[in-house]
Amino acid sequence: MHISKRWWAFFVICMADLMIVLDMTVVNVALPSIKTDLGFSDAGLVWIVNAYLLTFGGLLLLGGRLGDLYGQRKLFLIGLGIFTLASLACGMASSQTMLIVARAVQGIGGAISSAIALSLVINLFPEHNERAKAMGLFGLVMAGGGSVGVLVSGFLTAIDWHWNFLINIPIGIVVFILSFFLLPAIRGVAHGEKLDFWGAILVTASLLLAIYAIIGGNETGWGSLQTLGILAGAVALFVLFIWLESRIEHPLVPLNLFRIRNLWVSSIVGILWSAGMFAWFFLSALYMQAVLGYGPKEVGLAFLPSNIIMAVFSVGLSAWMVMRFGFRKPIGVGLGLAALGLFLFGLAPVDGTFIVNILPGMLLLGLGAGMAFNPALLAAMSEVPQDESGLASGVVNTAFMMGGSLGLAILAAIAATVTDGSGATGVEAINKGYQAAFMAGAAFAAIAAILGALALREVPKEVLAQQAMH
Repeated sequence: MHISKRWWAFFVICMADLMIVLDMTVVNVALPSIKTDLGFSDAGLVWIVNAYLLTFGGLLLLGGRLGDLYGQRKLFLIGLGIFTLASLACGMASSQTMLIVARAVQGIGGAISSAIALSLVINLFPEHNERAKAMGLFGLVMAGGGSVGVLVSGFLTAIDWHWNFLINIPIGIVVFILSFFLLPAIRGVAHGEKLDFWGAILVTASLLLAIYAIIGGNETGWGSLQTLGILAGAVALFVLFIWLESRIEHPLVPLNLFRIRNLWVSSIVGILWSAGMFAWFFLSALYMQAVLGYGPKEVGLAFLPSNIIMAVFSVGLSAWMVMRFGFRKPIGVGLGLAALGLFLFGLAPVDGTFIVNILPGMLLLGLGAGMAFNPALLAAMSEVPQDESGLASGVVNTAFMMGGSLGLAILAAIAATVTDGSGATGVEAINKGYQAAFMAGAAFAAIAAILGALALREVPKEVLAQQAMH
C-alpha cells in the first residue's frame, strides 16, 4: 500500500477507535444528569459504565479471532456498524433498562472493531520506525481517549446528556464509508474452524459474576454467603474457561500464546493500570462535581492539561523514548508518575482548589500516561507472529477492559464502604470514600510500574536502532 494511503487508513482506524474509547468514559460527567433524568440509584449508575465494559472486555478475544479468521476489514466494518446503531439507541433511551441494554450492545460492536484496530495498525506498518510513530499516535487514542471523553462530555452534557451518544452517529457513518475504501481487504485464514463461543460466554460470565459480587458486597456483607458464593462461582467459571481452552482444537485463547513473555506481562500491567486509570476518569469527575460543585464544562476543562501533555508525547516523543530507552524505563517511570498523581488526588480535601488539588495530579497523570502507553502497547506486540496479531491485540485490549471493569467495581465498592463507615456526614463522608478509592488506584498503578520496569523482556537498543534505519 502506498505510504500516503497507509497513513490515511491509519487516521480512519484512529477515528474509529477514538469514538469507541470515548464511550468508556464519556458518560462519567453525564452521570448526575442521567441519574436525575432516569431515576438511577448510586449503585445503578455503575452499571451504565460496566454494561459497556463487560461486553467489551468479554468479547474482545472473540472479535480478534474473528478478524484473523474471516478478514479484518469485514469484521471491523461489522463492529463499527453495530456500535453506531447502538449509540443511536443510547441517545434515544428513555428508561434505565433501555440505556443499560443499549450500552451492552455498544460494547459488543466496540469489542469487534477495537480488537481488530491494533492488529490493523501493526499490519499497516511492518517497518519498526514507522510502526513506532504510528503506535505513538495510536497510544494517544488509547491513553488520551478517556480524558478527551470527559472533556467532550462536559460540553455535550451542558446541552443534553443524550448528545454524548448521538454525536457518534455522523462520525460512525463517515468512518464506515472511509474504512470501506481505505482499509486493506486482507483475507482471513479460516479453514473450517469452529468458533469458541463457549469460551467467550464463560469468560464474560465469570467477569460479570465477579463484578456483581463486588458491587453488591457493600450491601450484603463481604463475608456473607451470597457474596462468597457468587465470587466462588466466578472463579469456577474462569477455571472452566481455562480447562476448555486447553482441550478444544481451536480455542478462543490458545494457552501457548502466553509463552510470549512480553504479551502476558504487558497484559497484567494493563489490568493493573486500567484499574487505576478508571479511578482517574470516574472518580475525579465525581469528586469535582459532588464535592467541589463543578459544572460539566468545568470538569471537562479540568482534563485539558493532561490531554495536551499526552498529545505532545504521541507526536513523536514517546516513540523516541522507546528507541532511546527501550520499553521498561518509560513504563516504570510513567506509571510511577501516574501513581503519584492518583496519590495526590487521594489527599484532596472537601474545600480543594483547582491549582492546589487538581492540576498537579492531572499533570502527573497526563505525563505518566503519555510516557507509558506507547511502550506498553509496543512491548505487548513485539514478539507476536503476524498471523496471530488479531488475537494478541484482543488479549491486550481485553486486559485493559477487564482491568478497568473490575477496577471500577472495586474502587466504587471501596468508596461506598468507607463513606458508610466514616462516621462523617454529607460531602465530607463522600470525600473520604473518594480519597480511599484514589489511594487504592494509586496502589494498582504503582504495582503496574514495578512489574513493567522489572519483568518485561527488553529489545536490545542495537536491534531497535537497526530496525529504525530500514
